[in-house]
This record gives sequence, structure tokens and C-alpha cells, in this order.
Amino acid sequence: MIEIRNRFSRALILSGEAPSAAALIRGTPLNRLDLTAADLPAAMLAGANLARVNLAAANLAAANLTRAELTDANLSKSVLTSASMVAAVLDGARLSEANLTGSDLTLSHLQDAKLINANLLGASLVGAMLSGADLSEANLSRCNLTVADLSDADLFWANLEEAKLVMAKLTRAVLTVANLRKACLVAADLSGATLAAADLTGADLTDADLTGADLTEAILAGANLSGAKL
Repeated sequence: MIEIRNRFSRALILSGEAPSAAALIRGTPLNRLDLTAADLPAAMLAGANLARVNLAAANLAAANLTRAELTDANLSKSVLTSASMVAAVLDGARLSEANLTGSDLTLSHLQDAKLINANLLGASLVGAMLSGADLSEANLSRCNLTVADLSDADLFWANLEEAKLVMAKLTRAVLTVANLRKACLVAADLSGATLAAADLTGADLTDADLTGADLTEAILAGANLSGAKL
């Protein structure tokens, strides 16, 4: 018997005989599936179909969501600390104010996702697809975004201090007033990006492509621009 309870009130949300939480959810009619504030720490949900499911304010800390289908899901204010979300599909998902500290989103799909004011401190987003995503005011400090696709993403006032963006695609991305202090942007594609008033103090822009980028009032003190295309 598996029971899923509300993380705040402890009220029963869903229960039944199933070998795993993923199996229980899979066997539940969609019109009954509302997991708002569900308490699912360390839940085994690998490969689960949670598309369009409401998981707002849910506790999914350390959950296994590898290859899970979460297209258009609502994960606003959810707790996903140290969660495994490798190759998960989160296109169009709502993750505003979610806590994703230390989560593994390697090769995940987050196109057009909403991550406004989300906390992604130290998360792995290697090879992630984030084109068109809204990451305004998000905390991406010390994130690994190597070869991630952030083209057309909104990173207004985002914190990318010490983030690793080696060979990342940031074409036409909005980085206005973003904190990129000591960020590693080696061979990153920033062509057409808006970096107005961005803080690039001590950033490594070796071999970066800044063709057509807007650097109005950007701070470049101590930045390494060796081989950069300007």
C-alpha cells in the first residue's frame, strides 16, 4: 500500500496498492490526479508520465525523475533539491520559485519553461535545452551549463556567478543586469545577446563569440577576452 500525503496538512491525497509511486500515479485516472503540495521525498518516479500534472509546492527532494515526462507540469514553489532529473522533459513547465539546489538536470529539456526566481544553486544542466526559457532573477550560481542551449532565454537579473558556461549557446539571450562574476564562458556563443549593465568582473570569455552583443555599461574589470570575437 502506497500513500501520498499533503506535505503541510498530512491529509491523504492518493493511495492504493502499487509497486511504486510511479505505478500508482500511472494507474490513476487523470481527472483524479492533483498532487498539489504532495509529500514525495526520494520517490521513484523514473519514466513517469506527469505531463500537465499539478505538483505546485510538492516535496520531491532527492526524487528520481530520470526521463520523466513533465511537459506543461506545474512545479511552482516545489522542492526538488538533489533530485535526479536526467533527460527529463519539462518543456513549458512552470518552475517559478522552485528549489532545485544541487539537482541533476543533465540533458533535460526545458524549452519555454518558466523558472522565474528559481534556485538552481550548484545544479547540473550540462547539455540541457533551455531555449526560450524564462530564468529572470533565477539563482544559477556555480551551475554547470556546459554546452547548454540558452538561445533566446530571458536571464534578466539572474545570478550566474562562477557558473560554468563552456561552449554554451546564448544567442540573443537577455542578460541585462545579470551577475556573471567569475563565470567561465570559454568558447560560448553570445552573438546578439543583450549584456547591458551585466557584471562580468573576472569572467573568462576566451574565444567567446560576442558578435553583435550589446555590452552597454557592462562591467568587464579583470575579464579575459583572449581570442574573443568582438
